[in-house]
This record gives sequence, C-alpha cells and structure tokens, in this order.
Amino acid sequence: MLDSFRFHHIGYAVFSLDATAAIYEKAGYRRSETIFDPLQNVNICWLTKEGFPTVELLAPVDEMSPVNGTLKKSGVSPYHCCYVVERIEDAVAELKRQKYIVVKKAAEAVAFNGSRVCFLFNKDVGLIELVEEPAIMIS
Repeated sequence: MLDSFRFHHIGYAVFSLDATAAIYEKAGYRRSETIFDPLQNVNICWLTKEGFPTVELLAPVDEMSPVNGTLKKSGVSPYHCCYVVERIEDAVAELKRQKYIVVKKAAEAVAFNGSRVCFLFNKDVGLIELVEEPAIMIS
C-alpha cells in the first residue's frame, strides 16, 4: 500500500453489537453510541481504548446487509482494515495499479460525519476501507 496511508481501525462483522461490545468493555474499551449506516445497511459502534487499535463493530440490519456474507462464512470475525487517505481518488487510482478491485465506490459515510469511504479488495491482502480526511468518527 501507500506510505501515506494511516491506519484507522479494524472492522468486525458481528451478530450483536451488545454481545461483542460487552466483551471489549470488560477489557477497558469505551463504546460509542450506535449509528445506523444506510450505505452498508448496518448498525455500527466504535470501541476505543488509549494506546490500542480502534475497533468498529458492524451488525446487519436485515438480510440485505453486505456483512451477512462474512457472518455466514466465518461467524464473528475481523473482515477489513481501514486507512485514512488525503484524496480518495488518488489512493484508489494507485491501488488499482496494484491490482486492487473497487468493491464499493467512494460515498459519504454516516459513521465518519460525511467523509467519503471506499472499499477495495486484493487477493493477497483482503478487504480494505479507505476514508478520506478528515476521518472524524461519530461517537
């Protein structure tokens, strides 16, 4: 990937935000408010702990949610890493040259206060999410 990418979070597909968040909260993580993301048709919450990676939990709202495929295949599991980029178009163009495939085109994301996100896949890396500056999480 590009040297200018900054790691932001690990995304987990979960059946229940409450059940999974409770485990992290016992380990000292702070849970955010639940956010509905119509782009992915999921409910989201953020888990943060000083000095540790941020965790994003995503639970499907209905059978149309894209995280259902991950849950059916792997159960509760991490399924993407997210990176902050300055200009999403430039980052996507570079990743395409590196054999990444755009899975979901850049669109404004509720969980990031309207910053644009894009999902890409590479067979040797898996699914990544890009979020454009400023990556302000709604908490």
